[in-house]
Amino acid sequence: PVTIRTSSFILRRFTRWLGAAGVHAPERLRGRHLDDWQNALAARVNGSGKPLKARSVNKEIGVAKVFLLYLAREGIVPSALAERIEYVKEPNMLPGSVLTHAQVRRLLDAIPTDTAEGCCNRTMLELLYSSGIRVGELLGLDLNHLDLRNGTALVTGKGGKQRVVPLGRTAIKFLENYLHGIRPHLETTAGEKAVFLDPLGKRYPYYTFRRRLHAYAGKAGIDIQVTPHTFRRSCTTEMLRGGANMYHVKEMLGHESLDTLKHYALLTITDLKKTHRKCHPRERNS
Repeated sequence: PVTIRTSSFILRRFTRWLGAAGVHAPERLRGRHLDDWQNALAARVNGSGKPLKARSVNKEIGVAKVFLLYLAREGIVPSALAERIEYVKEPNMLPGSVLTHAQVRRLLDAIPTDTAEGCCNRTMLELLYSSGIRVGELLGLDLNHLDLRNGTALVTGKGGKQRVVPLGRTAIKFLENYLHGIRPHLETTAGEKAVFLDPLGKRYPYYTFRRRLHAYAGKAGIDIQVTPHTFRRSCTTEMLRGGANMYHVKEMLGHESLDTLKHYALLTITDLKKTHRKCHPRERNS
């Protein structure tokens, strides 16, 4: 659901730009329009006035390509239009927005648990940090997906693929408290399946959760941008730093291959290099 909403938002922005450029019907779309759009995309800045990251640019390009390919299959535009848009090269960077365990604890402690929503938010973040699941997988959890006795949850990932993930003891403790002491008071519709409910008794929405998280991070004095995905990165980083098998981490995260974890492997070798410089006698004395 989150991916669909994001793609829909990007597509509306793309078509609005085309409309402003005078393209009010697909048949009027020409290659020069796409060239101008990609130039405008490259010049766009985010809310902080900084250029968009390559990954964000490619996400917009990907949505536009899929839309143009659909129009081509329908015989509305030439297929060459979709091929005209080129992805930009993404730098091979270390994972961004990763919190240390101390920062995670500080952020979690900043969440007031004297309200039902605060308890719900704290439980969601504990679960994200414990299992490394995606926020869409978290918000999509139903009650019958939880097996607290065995400490596992069944999550539905990208492409509708399901997997079983382990839950840590701390996350289970918060889940049990939430399910028995908080959720019954939030439930307004009998038979509601969603695990996490907002104050109106509906399945907790992504944008509300993201807004709350930003507020908690600010309250905790975290000086980097924190998103729900930050907890997935932080969980992955701590697991690998702790010596976890990369194959096991891949399975837990629901990745198709180990390629996605290469950036995290770079992060751990960076840590090792720092430790080496600090601790090896030849490095200390040189």
